[in-house]
Amino acid sequence: MNLLVTGGCGFIGSHFVRYWLSRYPAEPLVNLDALTYSGNLANLEDVAGRPNYRFVRGSICDRALVERICEESGVEAIVNFAAHTHVDRSILDASPFVETNVGGTQVLLDVVRSRGISRFVQVSTDEVYGALKPDDPPTDEQATLAPNSPYAASKAAADLLARAYHRTFGVSVIITRCTNNYGPYQFPEKLIPLMIINALGDKPLPVYGDGRQVRDWIHVLDHCEAVDLVLRRGRAGEVYNISAANEHANLEIVERILDYLGKPRSLIQHVKDRPAHDRRYALDSTKLRKELGWLPRLDFASGLAETIAWYVKNRSWWQAVMTGEYRDYYETWYIKR
Repeated sequence: MNLLVTGGCGFIGSHFVRYWLSRYPAEPLVNLDALTYSGNLANLEDVAGRPNYRFVRGSICDRALVERICEESGVEAIVNFAAHTHVDRSILDASPFVETNVGGTQVLLDVVRSRGISRFVQVSTDEVYGALKPDDPPTDEQATLAPNSPYAASKAAADLLARAYHRTFGVSVIITRCTNNYGPYQFPEKLIPLMIINALGDKPLPVYGDGRQVRDWIHVLDHCEAVDLVLRRGRAGEVYNISAANEHANLEIVERILDYLGKPRSLIQHVKDRPAHDRRYALDSTKLRKELGWLPRLDFASGLAETIAWYVKNRSWWQAVMTGEYRDYYETWYIKR
């Protein structure tokens, strides 16, 4: 399978690229990434020289570029990780989210349709379903979409476009919706890496509101395995929820990080909550488990401990991100190698 991965230099995308190259060393993979603020080539430095791997810098909104890549590489399937994902940024300015998450997805779908590409996986989020009450059961794939942030709305719109292209044009589309991911190489704006990094520097750990917002957590490698399985064996036109059933309040996560690092809980600093901060997300992944036999491998306690240890050991990676040095990686290393 000649695969095009979009957004392959981001957190989840880079893990998927590395996973794929390791599991399928004979199958070609092209990684298209615009290298915006969260795209980091250093995430994939260890695989840059693989003979079956090719990186292209560019946007999924550039139809001519996407067409050219598909033509040159004989692309047979696309997995779309490319997206602006940070909710806080979408509240400040929704325009890039609509442009990339909606418009870029439409470009990909048009190329898939025009070239007869055999499979398109749209990687989405649990946030499209909106918030759950404390006693509500986890959300299944039949739930109504009710996004509450500009980010979530842009992902919901992209999902609906993907569904429409399947129904209208017969494009072989599958949508995956996953819970909160964690693991190495996650951009430091996200909860877990931000709290680890601040704790290591004995800085305040900012927690929105009372910190009782509940999220359902999954290790990024479990997510990658699920996407691979859906790509190869999922049914066209279907939606598959991906979750490991690990619900934890944000404040609990922060306290676990502090306890692991031996830091005082007095570092926790409650700050003003953000607008429309959803109280709880949780997904029912029964469909994926029963149809495709998927099960998560990593329990949350050990996965979180391994993640914290990775950030402790790899200070140079996150320090380059915090200083902005990572933005120069393409010009100073990649194009000269």
